[in-house]
Amino acid sequence: MPLLGQASDRFGRRALLQACLVTFAAASAVTAVATTLPVLVAGRTLQGVAGGALLPVSMALAADLWPGRGRSTALGALGAAQELGSVLGPLYGAGLAALAGWRGVFWVNVPLVLAAVVAVQLAVPAKTRSAAVGSQNRAPMDLVGGGLLALTLGLLVVGLYNPDPDRGVLPSWGLPVLGAAAVTGVAFLLWERRATVRLLDPAGVQWRVFLGALGVSLTAGAALLVTLVDIELYAQTVLGRNGAAATAILVRFLVALPIGALVGGVVASRVGDVVVTVAGMVLAAAGYLLIAGWPADVLAAHHDLGLLTLPRLDSDLALAGLGLGLVIAPLSAAALRATPADRHGVASAAVVVARMTGMLVGVAALSAWGLHRFRELTAELSTPLPFGVSAQVYQQQLAAYQLALQGALRTQYREIFLLTSGVCLLGAVCALLIGSGRPGRTTQSAHSVEDNSGGAQRRPLRQDEPHQVIGHRIVHALHALQHDGVPVAHVADQLAAKLVGQLHPGLVGGCRVTGGGDHQHWRQPVHLRF
Repeated sequence: MPLLGQASDRFGRRALLQACLVTFAAASAVTAVATTLPVLVAGRTLQGVAGGALLPVSMALAADLWPGRGRSTALGALGAAQELGSVLGPLYGAGLAALAGWRGVFWVNVPLVLAAVVAVQLAVPAKTRSAAVGSQNRAPMDLVGGGLLALTLGLLVVGLYNPDPDRGVLPSWGLPVLGAAAVTGVAFLLWERRATVRLLDPAGVQWRVFLGALGVSLTAGAALLVTLVDIELYAQTVLGRNGAAATAILVRFLVALPIGALVGGVVASRVGDVVVTVAGMVLAAAGYLLIAGWPADVLAAHHDLGLLTLPRLDSDLALAGLGLGLVIAPLSAAALRATPADRHGVASAAVVVARMTGMLVGVAALSAWGLHRFRELTAELSTPLPFGVSAQVYQQQLAAYQLALQGALRTQYREIFLLTSGVCLLGAVCALLIGSGRPGRTTQSAHSVEDNSGGAQRRPLRQDEPHQVIGHRIVHALHALQHDGVPVAHVADQLAAKLVGQLHPGLVGGCRVTGGGDHQHWRQPVHLRF
């Protein structure tokens, strides 16, 4: 996924979107005609590779097309569509499989994907800002680093996946595979430290903001998958619901996610990313704290708010889903804001990978803890047998046994959701790192580039000055930036908007980049002021 994100930075968003869509259609056809397990697995794997790149490339495209205050709103709409798809997808797939069989589920992808390719061709511009910069200064891709990272993540998935959790926290192959993942992970870090071409060039990256966004994505992913797994198990084991009814209970949470994503994007564009992200993680933590305190008769329990009474199960799940949904847009916007435009594909992929890693590690760790606690709580329980005792005594023993099991299950889930609440609070702490002012404001850089006149005084750009002269002076300013070691990509995304502004009546000023300091310590994005 990060490698395909880097490819979109190098070759353009539209080209990568279309390539991934065509590959997804081909993989769907391979899966549909598969008659052996290896062919089926190969088709599904290729589907995962192609489909996995669509979200980060789409996020990077949204960042390219909405560079200002509207970016969070666009990312919120994109996140809402993704989460809504996760709600409707299983229903759509089940209905389609019932009508056309399992092969039909994959065949129908082919015409849908072809329609999507045409839509991308018509709607997505061939050259966004990052693609224009990449075509002028196209660096090679970090195939080695991308391969090492992909291998590390793949080994992590295999090592943590446990098809039989009753026998242990990890599968029999878990420890050696996780050890191999650690080795390849160290190899990736060493390679990135010494490579001349890196998966994410650190120049110009605001690392505090970027790592804070990844931390929030990691914790939100952990909370998300714990909810998807354990709420359904809670409904089956504690509330006695079947699979369909347990999924119906989870719908409260799933519906709140896209609503939160949409609302979070709109609000973040007005009050800032950090406020919405912190609020979302705190709301999610409160929701899981309430879920941890569910009574045995939670289906009949209510929250009495004076003039308003809310069903406890519905409102608690909705609160947790709303909180996790709120953070989708602002944390993505923060990660993209912290990286130059020519690296938005890699940055978007990093956010998605962090979320997926959190999902894997979170559900493995918390489920392992829950299993350990359940075994500890039931270690001294003896299964009653209907031999040697009267029927009445057996029924009493059976009732006591079932009551003890229910108590152990409720204790297990209570502790899992208490830990999940703590994970969300940790995410709120990480969210404090992503703030760098209200959206739309500019920050001063660590460089000072003057007009080619060489003086410290700003030379004004006059409206009556010929456009050729204006362009000549701007080119000189950009060359000075490049000579000082500042990537020109950092100013290209603002040049057009600022140039239009300075040519508009009443918006005429000077041209320079403010600040000072050695370029090797430069971290903030460069801004041209007209």
